[in-house]
Amino acid sequence: MGYLKQHPDANGFFGEYGGAFIPPQLEPHFKAIAEAYDRIASDASYINELRYIRKHFQGRPTPVSHARNLSRAIGGANIYLKREDLNHSGAHKLNHCMGEALLAKHMGKKKLIAETGAGQHGVALATAAAYFGMECEIHMGEVDIAKEHPNVMRMKLLGATVVPVSFGARTLKEAVDSAFMSYMDQGEEAIYAIGSALGPHPFPKMVRAFQQIIGEEAREQFIEMTGELPDHAVACVGGGSNAIGLFSGFIEDPEVQLHGVEPLGKGPGKGNHAATITYGKPGQIHGFNCIVLADEEGNPDPVHSIASGLDYPGVGPEHSYLHDLGRATYGTADDKETLEAFYALSRYEGIIPALESSHAVAYAMKLAKGRNGQTILVNLSGRGDKDLDYVTENFGFGEDLSI
Repeated sequence: MGYLKQHPDANGFFGEYGGAFIPPQLEPHFKAIAEAYDRIASDASYINELRYIRKHFQGRPTPVSHARNLSRAIGGANIYLKREDLNHSGAHKLNHCMGEALLAKHMGKKKLIAETGAGQHGVALATAAAYFGMECEIHMGEVDIAKEHPNVMRMKLLGATVVPVSFGARTLKEAVDSAFMSYMDQGEEAIYAIGSALGPHPFPKMVRAFQQIIGEEAREQFIEMTGELPDHAVACVGGGSNAIGLFSGFIEDPEVQLHGVEPLGKGPGKGNHAATITYGKPGQIHGFNCIVLADEEGNPDPVHSIASGLDYPGVGPEHSYLHDLGRATYGTADDKETLEAFYALSRYEGIIPALESSHAVAYAMKLAKGRNGQTILVNLSGRGDKDLDYVTENFGFGEDLSI
């Protein structure tokens, strides 16, 4: 039996990470979600409907592109991009949002509730809600609302209610707190559609299964393009859904090195970054065990990233496990490197990436140097439309770019 079938175990654990540690009033709702998912995961009608949605609504498969100009400018390994920015709504998030919404429909739910950081999960869930004719409630920190104004407008246009979160740091962690609190009162009619491969069981397992399409497509496409597997597979990691999606296609290929890229932000000092695996320790957050950035009492540290979708003090339990196993390497890219990658991909390839995805591009640019003859496959998890105003107003247009 392969890795994917063996993990997680029946209780949602990847080694010591995962599980479900939730208030008693939520236990029956999460149990119902787990039972419903296990029931329909191999149901032909559910699978066929999801396949239809992916092909005829989402526009899958998304292509793999050779970043030829960027590769030449850097020298060394050839960089390829899995183009999740071309998935409908502009990011990988729709892969699991359509799956979660379809599950909610089968459970007879009428409403979708979620948190969002950069707004991509919020837009994707609002898109899914519109498709299935459901209500949608999105919790978003006020800091992120200001940074990601275009996505806020898209959510509202799609019919979602956007709930501003004004307590704490007013970013992603607080949005999760707020969404959980709202869900406690609406569990009978709503489903909490968690936005990454984290949270209490069964969400890490479910989200990986929905995002697995990225790795399945990428593996087949890369072999078709090059005749072989990539030497390296690279993806950014906040919670880790786009990364676990890519990794799942190669996790049983030991010759492919897996690289998760965390946000180093302004540097290694506390509160300056959100590099959870790099600087964190085992703990618990939002109802599951994972590596966390926390103080001695277990309270989450403040975090920062130029990319709103990555500023979370926890990480998916499977990434914590893969780190401990040594199957995946977790490195970093700071804000400056990320901006340089944002400008470079725009200028050299005509592709404007999301700031989250730019972390992966930045890491690949560093990794490529001196690796002549090797190949790097980057999951370009989202497009940068949402970041244009923030980047250009604060940092300009990359006039001083030099690589």
